[in-house]
Parts: sequence; C-alpha cells; structure tokens
Amino acid sequence: MGSCIICGKSVDGRICDLHEEDVVFEFRGNQPDQLSVDRYYRGTVDGYAEFGVFVDIGDSVTGLLHRSELDRRLESLDWDSGDTVFVQVQQVRDNGNIDLGWSIRQSEDEFRGTLVDDPDEGAAFLKEDEEGNEDAAAEDDTAADESDVTEGSDADSADASDADTPDADDTSDSVDHGDDHDQVQPDETATTADDQSVGSAGAATAEAAATPASAEPASSSDGGATATSAGGNGSASTEEVSHVTIESLEDRVGERVRLEGVVESARQTSGPTVFEVRDETDSVECAAFKEAGVRAYPEIGADDVVRLDGEVRERRGELQVETEALVKLEDEDRETVEDRLADALTAEAEPEAVDPLVDDDVVAGLTEDIRAVATSIRRAVLEERPVVVRHTATADGYVGGVALERATLPLVRDQHEQHDAVYHYFDRRPLEEGVYDMDDATKDATRMLEARERHDEKLPLFVFVAAGGTRESLDGFELLDLYGAGRALVDDVDVDPEVAETVGASVAPEAGDARDTTASTLAANVAAHVNDDVRDDLQHLPAVSFWEDTPEGYVDAATDAGYDEAAVREVREAVALEAYYQSYQDKRELITDLLFGEGDGPGGLAGHVSEQFREKLDTEIETAEANLDTQTIEGTDIAVLDTDAFTHRYEFPSTTLLLDELHRRHRDDVSAVIGVSEDELHIRSDSPVDVRDVADRAREWVPNAGLTAKSARDGKLEYIAGERSAVLDTVIDVVADEVA
Repeated sequence: MGSCIICGKSVDGRICDLHEEDVVFEFRGNQPDQLSVDRYYRGTVDGYAEFGVFVDIGDSVTGLLHRSELDRRLESLDWDSGDTVFVQVQQVRDNGNIDLGWSIRQSEDEFRGTLVDDPDEGAAFLKEDEEGNEDAAAEDDTAADESDVTEGSDADSADASDADTPDADDTSDSVDHGDDHDQVQPDETATTADDQSVGSAGAATAEAAATPASAEPASSSDGGATATSAGGNGSASTEEVSHVTIESLEDRVGERVRLEGVVESARQTSGPTVFEVRDETDSVECAAFKEAGVRAYPEIGADDVVRLDGEVRERRGELQVETEALVKLEDEDRETVEDRLADALTAEAEPEAVDPLVDDDVVAGLTEDIRAVATSIRRAVLEERPVVVRHTATADGYVGGVALERATLPLVRDQHEQHDAVYHYFDRRPLEEGVYDMDDATKDATRMLEARERHDEKLPLFVFVAAGGTRESLDGFELLDLYGAGRALVDDVDVDPEVAETVGASVAPEAGDARDTTASTLAANVAAHVNDDVRDDLQHLPAVSFWEDTPEGYVDAATDAGYDEAAVREVREAVALEAYYQSYQDKRELITDLLFGEGDGPGGLAGHVSEQFREKLDTEIETAEANLDTQTIEGTDIAVLDTDAFTHRYEFPSTTLLLDELHRRHRDDVSAVIGVSEDELHIRSDSPVDVRDVADRAREWVPNAGLTAKSARDGKLEYIAGERSAVLDTVIDVVADEVA
C-alpha cells in the first residue's frame, strides 16, 4: 500500500482515483492498449494534418488530437514538430488508434505531480523513485506525500474532508474567479461556479452564506423554463437578471446577466465545462463548473437552444460568462429564440439593393429572386455552412458555377482563419447532365453525412446552376430535403412548380423569356450581389455563355472589360472543351485561368485551347453532316443522325454539343434535328417541343418500349434498345406534328 501524493489517502500505487487527473504521466510502454484512458500524458508533436495534430506518447505510440478537441483553431497553434505537449487519452480503439483530448495545462509545473507509467513495473511510480529515492514509495504520512509534489504546486491537506473539495488551483487556468472568490456576497442564495472552486480556507464562509443544496431544479423567472445550477447541486439565484445581447457584454463586466442563444460547441477542460453560446449579435464562451474535469450540464450540447444566467468576467483579455444556471429551451421558447437568430442572420446576409450588371429586362423582372438566392449563399457562409455548387458539365454550367465561386471564396476566406477553408467550405461539383438524379443525390448525401460524422461539419447549402429546373430532379431534391440540407437554384428554363416548392430560393425566367437569357447570365447577377467586390470581374461572363444572339448590353460590358468578340468566342470554346474532359472534376484553377486570365489574347491559353475545340468540332460536324438523314413528314423536314454509327461516342464533342451545333447550322433547312442512339434520343428545334408530351403521345403507339422523358430540360428521351426502330419512327411523326 502507498499514499496518494495529493491527499495522502491509502491506495495501491501513488495516486487515488479522485486525483489521477491532477498529475501527468510519462509513458514507458510500447503498445496502445497499455495506455490508461482519462490520464494526462506528456507527448511530443509528430506532425500536422488538416483534421488535427499527431502526438507521440512515449517512443512507440502515436495518437491523434482532432481539431474538434482544441480550444482554439488548429492553425493558431504555435506547436512545432518535436515540441513537448500535454494531452489526455480519451479512447484507445480496437484497431490501435488513439483519440487524444486537449489539456488546458501545457506545462509540467501546472500539474500537481509527475508519475511514470511503466507497464513492465505493473504500476505508476514517482520519477524520483527511479532516481534512487527508494524510501519515497514507502512514505505514508501526508508531509512526505507533499514533498513528492512537483515544485510550484499547491498540495491539499491530508484531511479526508478536504480531499473531496476541488482546489482553486485546479481551475485557475480555466476560470478567472477574481480576488473575492473566498467570500460569498450576502444576496447570493446558491452555490455558483465561484463557490464550488473555493479552497478549504473559504469552505466555512461559503457554507455559512449559502443555502442548503437542493436536489430539485428551480424554475427560471420567465417562460416556464427549468434552470439548474452549474453542478446540479444548488438552485439558481432568485435575484432578477436582465436579458441582454452578447455584443453588450463588454460594458457589463462584473454584472449578472441572462443570455439566450444556441450552443455552438461544448468542450470539457481539466477544470470547467466551456459552452460557446451565440445569439443574434455575437458569441461568447461560458464556463460552467461542477468539479475539476467533470462535465457540467451533460444534457446540453451543440445546437441546443438555451437560456443562461451568469456573471460577466474578463479573463486574459477575453470576455467569459461564469455560468450560474443553464437550461435547454423547448417548444415556443425555443422557436422564439431561433426566429430571432434567423431574422438577424438574414438581415445581415441580405444585399442592400439589387443592381443588375447591365440593363436587361429579363433580369430586371427577377430582382427579388436574385436577392433571395444571394441572401441564402451569404447566410450559409455566415453560418459556417459549406456551399456546394452543382452545375452541368457545359460551358454555360461552368461559367455560371465559376461566377458564384468567384464571389463566394473571398467571403469564406474572411469568415475562416485556416488557409484551406476555401476547399472545405466551398465546393463546385459538375453534373453529367441537367438532371439531378438519385445517383447524384446519393453521392452528395453520403459525403455530407460523412463530413458531419467525422468532422462535425454542418449540412451544406446546395446551389444548382443550369441544372435541376425540371421535375425529373425531384427524387434527388427530396433526398436532400429529408436530411434538411438547403437548396437554391439558378436556371434558364421555366422551372416546374414542384421544383420551385422544393428548393428554398430560385432564379429562373418566365417561359417566354427562357430563350433570351442563359444560366450564366442569371448566376453572374446573383454573384454580383453575393459579393459586390467582384462585380467588375464578372462583367464579361454573360457574353461568354451565349453561343449566338448575345444581347448588346452584355457585348458592351465584355468589351469594356477587355474582351472583344474574338476573345469572348475563344474563352467560350476553351471552357466548352475543358468541360468535356474529366467532366466530374471542378478544375478550379484551370477554368479560372481560362475565364480570368490576364492578357490572354491570341496565342494565350484560351486561344490555344479554342483552336483545339474548333478542329475537333469541325471534324465531327463534317462526318455528321455527311450522314444526316433528312425525312419529310407532311411537308415538315426532320434531320436524323445515328449518333452510335456516325460519331466517336467517347471523344469530344459530346452528343449534346454536337447536336446543338448541327441545329445552329441547319435550322434554316430543317424544322428539327434528332439524334438517336441505342436507347436514347435527343431533340433540337427552334419551335417549342415538350418532350414529355412527345413521350406520352408516342407511348400510345409503342406501349412496350419503356419510353420516358429523361430530361425535359435537355430534350432527352429514353427507351428500351430493342424498340429503337419503332420508337424513332413514332417520335419523328410526333415531332413533325408539333413543329409544323
């Protein structure tokens, strides 16, 4: 038997269970399972990763201190490889991985003793024992135990009654109790975090001034909420406190206040539990003390809406609220606070006014919609919620997506300190087609849930550009909706009513205006209101997205920005080519160079890629034109191209781009161009053709062909390959009738 080096209690070893967290251990083992969970260990920094710090415990074992366990941002740590640090072992997993926790004590002098954890010895022992002081382990009296405590620590008395009283030194680094913590104010009626941290010298005073502890929680003074003291061992003060905003706390140091807001994080230190609470004005850390290293208010965690009473203190130049009572709000009380926070956040995110890039009647009619989508993006950034832009792998999709990227990235940089935040809080993911189907939604849901589980990330806001405007995307949207992920849409088609109800905000033209604009034009106008600082960068983007009949206002804007007609064409063609290759990749830097390259004239990057575009497209067009089958149905000419037989299916250009170009070149000769493959059919026409109606009418003649409208946005039908010939003949007849 030995004696605890802190309190003198007889124990097997050198430390009792109560005070094991007050000492630091030096590990001499070589296996992860030899570590003891909850102990603090001395370690050395091995290296950094984007998700945390690797720390060597001893010579042969390495653990991960995840960024979510830190009391500060990862990039603000001033640790270098090889630096000595102090961490807590939280879990040793079956696969040998070690989860480490943050220690607020980062100096050996801040611990109350140092022990060696040597599995070969079977027990921890004082480091002095190893150096020849064999009598140290045999000492049982309190005086000998106190001499074993490292220099600078404040040992407790061996009195058993004092052994259960937290020492003030245990929490000195976590909560600033001020100079008067040994004296309870006459008007106090409960044991506060200050009272609980009082040492044995002030215990009698605290006991005399405080009311007996009550096991029953006290009701809050308003709203019918139930409040409990920091440790759950006393009732909250009955003194009336005023509800104030967090931004006003700087002028209220020393006052008792009431806050209402949402808990952004809750972390356990070696002393108090620290809750970060945010209201409609700001956020502040609130320390709640039950017992050194013991979780206060375990029922309250991140995202809970709470009412908190406490005293405002200043600690190391930062404001902190010492919590006296904390309660989770429910029902109407919760909704009231959430609505207040939401309204304040929306007001902060909302653009002051909508000022289109140029005079444009289509855009002028969508100003409120532009404001709504811009607000949703700005708000997501303020909420530290990732923004994911989903756009088609076309020139229009890429240009529109990059316009939003150009506007949002600077806001993300301003909101987050870490250098790689722009890769974590903004993502642009191209879609193969203009439909957001279950395959795409499943990938997105999997990624966002994994990020939430592993890194505690909030669910993202998804913004769809040149995609998703028709009801073929409903299944994908509904999956996101089930998880509560935000959705916004920017498209140049008449959005189906079901889609408009499913997304939170949308910008899309009326049916008659769809041909007079592009998704990029609308997205660029949204981007200018997401971030007015990049407005000048966006001036040429709308012109880039028009393949023909560019509105004069956008031509002039591009010219003013340094892009004449030839330069605009080169950029458009270069983006269209690069959009095809690795179409599932955002190619952020490459597309940025093409769209915003300085001095990129003939022979520059865009000019060079544009030459490749023209050569490849012209070669395919020549082959396709030689094999166009023009059929005349009751005076209406329809051109048909067998894309399986007369195109290189897996080489540039894509089928959609090839058919678009064929239609532009032959619109004066034929009323429609149809591309047919083994089980797909695409329709291009200047006349409005409703592919859903085409599918419905054709299905009456080929009921067993599985004929469906795959994408009303892209004019695409699908069917069973075995019925290809019957489907083609029927669709030609129906289309000829519709465009006649």
